[in-house]
Amino acid sequence: MLTPDTMLITPGKLLAQINSPQDIKKLDQAQLVQLCDELRQFIIDNVSVYGGHFGASLGVVEMTVALHYVFDTPYDQLVWDVGHQAYGHKILTGRKEEFHTNRMYGGISGFPKRKESEYDTFGVGHSSTSISAALGMAVGSNYLKLQDKQHIAVIGDGAMTGGMAFEAMNHAGVADSNVLIILNDNCMAIDPNVGALKDYLTDITTSRTYNKLKDDVWNLLGKLSMFGKSAQEIVSKVENGIKSTLLSQSNLFESLNLRYFGPVDGHDVNHLVTIFNDLKNIKGPKILHCITVKGKGFAPAEAGNATTWHAPGTFDKITGEIHKKTYDQPQAPKYQDVFGHTLVELAKANDKIMGITPAMPSGSSLNIMMKEMPDRAFDVGIAEQHAVTFSAGLATQGLIPFCNIYSSFMQRAYDQVIHDVCIQNLPVNFCLDRAGFAGADGPTHHGAYDFAYFRCLPNMIVASPMNEAELRDLMFTSQLPRKEQAFSIRYPRGQGVMPNWKTEMKEIKIGTGRKLRSGDELAILTIGHIGNYAIEVCDRLEKQNINVAHYDLRFVKPLDEELLHDVFSNFKKIITVEDGCLQGGVGSAILEFMADNQYQAEVKRLGIPDRVVEHGEQFELHRECGFDADGIERAVIEMLEPVTKPV
Repeated sequence: MLTPDTMLITPGKLLAQINSPQDIKKLDQAQLVQLCDELRQFIIDNVSVYGGHFGASLGVVEMTVALHYVFDTPYDQLVWDVGHQAYGHKILTGRKEEFHTNRMYGGISGFPKRKESEYDTFGVGHSSTSISAALGMAVGSNYLKLQDKQHIAVIGDGAMTGGMAFEAMNHAGVADSNVLIILNDNCMAIDPNVGALKDYLTDITTSRTYNKLKDDVWNLLGKLSMFGKSAQEIVSKVENGIKSTLLSQSNLFESLNLRYFGPVDGHDVNHLVTIFNDLKNIKGPKILHCITVKGKGFAPAEAGNATTWHAPGTFDKITGEIHKKTYDQPQAPKYQDVFGHTLVELAKANDKIMGITPAMPSGSSLNIMMKEMPDRAFDVGIAEQHAVTFSAGLATQGLIPFCNIYSSFMQRAYDQVIHDVCIQNLPVNFCLDRAGFAGADGPTHHGAYDFAYFRCLPNMIVASPMNEAELRDLMFTSQLPRKEQAFSIRYPRGQGVMPNWKTEMKEIKIGTGRKLRSGDELAILTIGHIGNYAIEVCDRLEKQNINVAHYDLRFVKPLDEELLHDVFSNFKKIITVEDGCLQGGVGSAILEFMADNQYQAEVKRLGIPDRVVEHGEQFELHRECGFDADGIERAVIEMLEPVTKPV
């Protein structure tokens, strides 16, 4: 996607020749170090100018080159977990020339995507899925008599904290499948890892006894090629020797019947080539533990805050200074920061409040409470299901849990919301960040469905604030005593509209909306932040002598029936606007109310259509789907135009 101001990045001499993994295989192995250097610099050059995820991809440059050098991709199938670390993979598999469009509207995706390339064997975005996918591929290949086919899952130690990864390893150990799990261990997800697994992996990498034995193992394994058919026998003897020394560190993986190798230096490309060639000849499920550095090769990222350098935006590649916008006027805060500061404010006044997030303390701003009240705020790792049921357990003890999960990640814990919260009618507060379009992260991260999937649940309140003050009021309301019931508050990624946001909090009566503007020609019903577009539209229309009413619903469950009776009694033309899916969403709830109460009106619903919407800036996606300010204005004018029938 070229524009007049596009700055094209020139690749290095070797990288310029690489348009597919077949080109990598033409290189002498001695040239791989230079290729890695050029690939790393190309990523740095591009991300510094155009933004994107950063540290994770730098950390796997050598691993990426070695994998494509040794394995016959795409016949051999490579699955990247989450996909933050797949930039090098994309560049080496034919997308170098368009890499500058990464995450841009109409450009390539920031994550592996099946329809984008045959080398992207599995679409990813949510973590901890790679082992399951690779195992399914491996079992499928066995069934199809393709026993020579290799299946490799690259998973970070952060993603390994997700329960799905353990479920997959448990299955892999008994599936007699040809799957290689590469554990990319850099002690980081987006934020520093937490939990017992982190400590366990640290023990492995620091154990002197283990590492001496590991060196002996790799000295033998590196000579496999000279033993021919005896290789399997040697590996078996080595493994039995390790087990006989009671290496406790290997018990976790080996108890799951996975052959464990490592840890090894994930930045030694030539050693990795040797290891991968050897492991190709070892059948069955196995795991290779690679130690890497997030941000490797870019000193500010290596030495600085790894969370900051996960996705820093644009920056000066020489000084490492991250570019920040400057403004003449005070700017509205991000909704996540309003949540974080407000939760601390509420928790200081109410000692029963607890905070929970699954591995997103910085993204959700729960880190503010974790710093001030470490005994009352919990990062539970990449484990949304656990986060929900853990919150339910807290609620049974009379505590008030605020469980903050991104809207699209909440989908992963839907059963727990139903089974452990709603059926038991427990008062858990869910704060759904990144609701609506998530922007450049694309469809795996869009929070399109939470209105629909939550409003159908019994014992669930569903609300969304139009601005920062309403978010604070809804949070205040949710921690007041009530008849059990879960309480969901959803808000978008990015900035609100109130520079002076720290308003005095007040209770909002549950299930009540508000009338923001009077009019007599048509009514616009909105919910959430998207209602700010309607405010702009009403101002525009007034200048055209078109007077429309605007209502902020605030709650989709329970609906403000008194407000809706007023609307349907006075208007025959109604537009609903939501940044959620149209099927089963807020507009559907309004139509249900109309049908149940025998009203008749022309209702037009604006929202996310029944298709996968790709990545782009939020305003670009709102415009594409027709519910930006221009789209709402257009819908109003079309509804008010007299219908001319053909003669």
